[in-house]
Amino acid sequence: MVVAIDGPAASGKSSTARWVAERLGFRHVDSGALYRAVTWLALSEAGDPAGWREEAVRALAERVALSPTAAGFEPLVDGAAVGEAIRGTDVTRNVSRVAQLGSVRTWVNERVRAAGGSHDVVVDGRDIGTVVFPEAPLKIFLVADPWERARRRLIQRLGRHPQEDEIAEETEHLVLRDSKDATQTVQARDAVLIDTTFLTQAEQVDRIVALARARSRVLASDAADAGEARVGGSGESA
Repeated sequence: MVVAIDGPAASGKSSTARWVAERLGFRHVDSGALYRAVTWLALSEAGDPAGWREEAVRALAERVALSPTAAGFEPLVDGAAVGEAIRGTDVTRNVSRVAQLGSVRTWVNERVRAAGGSHDVVVDGRDIGTVVFPEAPLKIFLVADPWERARRRLIQRLGRHPQEDEIAEETEHLVLRDSKDATQTVQARDAVLIDTTFLTQAEQVDRIVALARARSRVLASDAADAGEARVGGSGESA
């Protein structure tokens, strides 16, 4: 089973998806971590981002792998874990450049599909429900007010409550990021929209877990009905 969670930057997709996966006993796949790993590698080896060429960045992507862990998957660069290095400010400021490269998006999507091919997974990103897993039985689209998204991101980054001017500056960055990511950040027509502006993370996780369990019961019932139909059909033809 695939639970697809999409939404704009800093909407809480990854942390929520990780928690939902833990509650359900699924594996978590963070598609954004792959883009971040490629961006981190490009910043290290390809020079000024303004001069990045798609074929060069795509070649660097071949040095990144998605490796299974106990709880999900993590990106490796040249076989080594990169940890929190891919969450740095420079990577965050430039990851949209990489995410807009068609050949890199295809590369990421192939690896995410492979990860979801043999496990029950919760996958987060921007086009998971529309492009990567369009047939996912449960699709979630998380949104939140830009100011609130900026406040949450700064608390995570700084480890303290930010000042108003800090939130205002981060909000500007997020609004710009939203405009850059607009073509990839599209809500699937059958996705459940959850506005988390006034929700705690525990509340949004509870909602998604409840939806996933309900959907799982429907799938199990449908499978049982299909099995009975096959058995009945065999008996009639005999």
